[in-house]
Amino acid sequence: MNLRNWSKGHTIGLIIGMLTPAIFIPIIIGLYAMIGNFYFQQLWYSFMNDSANTGKFISLAIIGNLIWFYLFLNREKYPYAMGVILGSIVYLPYILYVNFK
Repeated sequence: MNLRNWSKGHTIGLIIGMLTPAIFIPIIIGLYAMIGNFYFQQLWYSFMNDSANTGKFISLAIIGNLIWFYLFLNREKYPYAMGVILGSIVYLPYILYVNFK
């Protein structure tokens, strides 16, 4: 991709792609706590302090970006969809760092 073709849609999609996993992390932890009969605080502590769990929860939260990606593709807003994908890729170095630390 050429940066000369970067548009406002790419930027908005990138921001959406980066914020959605941050919003979905507590939701995923809450659902996992309800299903597994755990306390939310216990899983949150595990998320914050155990690197193996951190990578897993973030990876699950990134799946929430599929909603936006599918929505933007159906409405033919391709720059937004590309921004969402780039927003998801932003998390990749952190996940790799946490998993192989």
